[in-house]
Amino acid sequence: MRFPRFHLTWALGLCATLVAATAVAQPAQPVRIGVIGPFSGPSSDFGNPMLHGVQLAVDEINAVGGYLGRPLELVIKDDQGNPDAGLKGSQELVKEGVIATIGFCNTGVAQKSLDTFQNAQVPLIIPCATGTPLTAKFPAAQSYVFRTSARDAIQAPFVVNDLVKRGWTRVAIFADTTGYGEAGLKDVEAALAAKQLKPVYVARFALGVKDLSKELAAAREAGANVLFSYTVGPENATIANGKRDLKWDVPQVGAWPLSFPFFINGAKAAADGALMAQTFIAEPSNERRAAFLSAYNRKYQQKIAVPMSAAQSYDTTYLLTYAMFAIRDGKFTGPALKAALENIPRVYYGVVATYDKPFSLDDKDAVTPNMLVMGRVKNGAVTFAYPEDARRNLFVQRKQ
Repeated sequence: MRFPRFHLTWALGLCATLVAATAVAQPAQPVRIGVIGPFSGPSSDFGNPMLHGVQLAVDEINAVGGYLGRPLELVIKDDQGNPDAGLKGSQELVKEGVIATIGFCNTGVAQKSLDTFQNAQVPLIIPCATGTPLTAKFPAAQSYVFRTSARDAIQAPFVVNDLVKRGWTRVAIFADTTGYGEAGLKDVEAALAAKQLKPVYVARFALGVKDLSKELAAAREAGANVLFSYTVGPENATIANGKRDLKWDVPQVGAWPLSFPFFINGAKAAADGALMAQTFIAEPSNERRAAFLSAYNRKYQQKIAVPMSAAQSYDTTYLLTYAMFAIRDGKFTGPALKAALENIPRVYYGVVATYDKPFSLDDKDAVTPNMLVMGRVKNGAVTFAYPEDARRNLFVQRKQ
């Protein structure tokens, strides 16, 4: 099996560690890691790429020895995008003795399960869900909740800054009534307020809504010249298609769900031109990204439905493994692994970013605004909105 070149140095170092540490290794006893997300149901379009990213990384790590000769074993739970199913799966993971869990795509689902991991002192690393409150619920120094996705508190200002540069200052916000939509609405309003702006119109709606024509007409009447949408499913397409039916040609912008198939495939031509915040765009702009995209395609024989989900979860798995190697005796207590994540000793040259001390005792979010680029839907795919972002993307960013 061939491995991405940027992992070869790590693999060689790992092999040397294996030889030196055979006295403490526990051959054949797997290290169990939990994975939870929406692998079926309406959010599976970004849940399954998340799972695939984790699986791809685990395959590579196990192929070069796992943890001191012990393979990594995934314990997978499908939360179906449902908070109750997520809570049940989280409780099962804790009972089944996983050392840590990678998971959650939906903010509302994650919110209901945070206490489960915190009370059990089992580290949770969130690679997809972006709701700002997730890493703010517990005091940072005591928190077992880490994140490698871009929280909405940095996505919203990033997009608002772009709107102001373009002269789109009469903003209508369309936010669903989930935990994700609620938190996102607050973040957009705060970002606008920082620019001395207020939304000219705010629409709230439940998941599953099929017609938002009345709300869109009201936004047009209010004089909006841009629509900022905050929802994770087909409702983004409902907004775009409704705008088209009204023959109202104003741009649609938002956070990363505007890069999802539910939007792009659901709105088709009406999706073209939509703008959104991205940490990763599936173009082989450097060796790391080219190797990741090639490995993913070989393993799954398919285009990545939501590249950010796959790339962020892939990097998350390696970060967890790097932290594990700071624990030399194989005793993965919750406090020990938490401390290891807060003090990862080696730089990980990842796909999304170069991770140099991504977490600390006082900071559980790995992504900072400099890692974001603006994406744009063009001909059914997401590309860079600006040529300068494409050029900047040749160099993988570090946390600032």
